Amino acid sequence: MSVTLEDVRHIANLARINLSDEEAGRLLPELNNILGWVEQLGEVDTDGVEPLTAVIEQKMRLREDIVTDGNIRDKVLSNAPEAQHGFFAVPKVIE
Repeated sequence: MSVTLEDVRHIANLARINLSDEEAGRLLPELNNILGWVEQLGEVDTDGVEPLTAVIEQKMRLREDIVTDGNIRDKVLSNAPEAQHGFFAVPKVIE
């Protein structure tokens, strides 16, 4: 599979990228090279190979879910210019 200059312009349009003719011409061989590498990967024999999420198996390190600095609402609201009913009060922005 190869990409044409028209394909490059179409891809740029979909990505909302404005390309000049010169820039599109420079991207053409690069995109064709990328597609060539993808085709090479398709030729690799992967029978009997289990799918991997990573090359090195890693365990997720979890921490305990402990509230460490909670229950200080009044202290937090003391910084607010205006607070009402335990919440930050902001001016109405929709008329």
